[in-house]
Amino acid sequence: MPIINSIVSWFNESRMSKIDLMQKYPEQVQKETFAQLIDFAKNTEWGKKYDYKSIEKYSDYTSRFQVQDYENIKNDVSRIRNGEKDILWPGEIKWFAKSSGTTNDKSKFIPVSNESLEQTHFRGGKDVIAIYTNNFPETNVLTGKSLILGGSHQINNFNNQSFYGDLSAVVIENMPFWSKFLRAGNQETILMSDWNMKIEKMAEETIDKNIVNIAGVPSWTLVFLRYVLELKKTDNILDVWPNLELFIHGGVSFEPYKNQYKQIIANSNMNYMETYNASEGFFAIQTNPNSDDMLLMLDYGIFYEFIPMSEFGTENPKTLTISEVDLNVNYAIVISTNGGLWRYLIGDTVKFTSKYPFKIKITGRTKHFINAFGEELIIDNAEKAIKIACQRTNSTIKEYTAAPIYPQKDKKGGHEWIFEFEQKPNDINYFIDVLDTVLKSLNSDYEAKRYMNLSMDTPKVHIAPNGLFYTWLNNKGKLGGQNKVPRLSNNRTYIEELLILAETL
Repeated sequence: MPIINSIVSWFNESRMSKIDLMQKYPEQVQKETFAQLIDFAKNTEWGKKYDYKSIEKYSDYTSRFQVQDYENIKNDVSRIRNGEKDILWPGEIKWFAKSSGTTNDKSKFIPVSNESLEQTHFRGGKDVIAIYTNNFPETNVLTGKSLILGGSHQINNFNNQSFYGDLSAVVIENMPFWSKFLRAGNQETILMSDWNMKIEKMAEETIDKNIVNIAGVPSWTLVFLRYVLELKKTDNILDVWPNLELFIHGGVSFEPYKNQYKQIIANSNMNYMETYNASEGFFAIQTNPNSDDMLLMLDYGIFYEFIPMSEFGTENPKTLTISEVDLNVNYAIVISTNGGLWRYLIGDTVKFTSKYPFKIKITGRTKHFINAFGEELIIDNAEKAIKIACQRTNSTIKEYTAAPIYPQKDKKGGHEWIFEFEQKPNDINYFIDVLDTVLKSLNSDYEAKRYMNLSMDTPKVHIAPNGLFYTWLNNKGKLGGQNKVPRLSNNRTYIEELLILAETL
């Protein structure tokens, strides 16, 4: 075992003990988190408005105000960005994570307090390494450099004391000075906003370094790695970085990209570790290399509530605490945080795969679904069906999106898909048939609407020209960072734009 591993192991031992306790006593941990958040914020403007001083239990809290979204707090956020203090959270907040989780033009600016940086985002990053080295004691991941493909940041246009950027950029900007010795690439390059220029510079600055781990969004990291392969005229990234052993990923499902990574990183010992890190907080980490669910981290200064999707959208949806959830039920996540988000709906949906420890899988978005006919198709269904369709037809997906076709007088409605393939299926009609059949097996509502083609017709599929999605995102100024293609949409805005663009390529 390398000496550095022994030193880090000594520091990690205490943290792993606390993670073990969190797994054994999750309700107590969440109760303590709840009490600390309420007490800390009781003298803020928000805390006074809802009389946090008198809150003694969870039911007191839920009776004060309903679940919030960004529209409910954006005026308060604007005031904070202008330098006002003690609004949602004590003190002054100077940093804001600009939400880039969708391709919508509208931006959200999530407050990032000092407490959320230290207790949530930094702790999450440290725990990733603690958990990984605990799983692989002989690892060399600490003996080389990390390559981080983050977002970009700039001074916002309200005042020169308030800053915003992708969450990854905000974290990088605020990391301690010594962390730069662990990273490959100049910080200025990592934070560049021009994605095409960034990958060129990052390749130039890292191609001769001892890269042992990479962190980033799977889709954009894959673009970068392919660029490096072209520069070095090889098809195996290990010819460039022979000691690479870990890819820490998040932001989008890894499933559509897994085979592509295994093709260009030809090493059976390569490890992949998923994290659930968003602008609003660091939520979960994959703790078992052999299982793709993630441990919900309950001691990061975040209090969780969950809305069953069967009640989502109703006037007063029921919210559940960690002690009340069931397995394999889709829930919308609601959080209260040490950044001043209170009963905030983040827009993601999850299901629990286990209790004690509480582990989750991300199933989709509250707004990224298709439910034009009562079929309630979610991303989790789509990802599983696409995986099987690719396996059956010897194909590989690069990107995809889908939207409803609304019925007209002379034809039924259904779903329309655009797939950009790395390797096209040997029979596209068989691919469509498998996709449709698997969706029926996974989703009884979809199956019912597809029965005898009565409500929904067979899926309509387009094979996209190479580079379609990249060009579309580039045209929107959405390359790199945490920007991602909307997989499912309940309207036709995205798919119509893509179909028009496809005609020009």
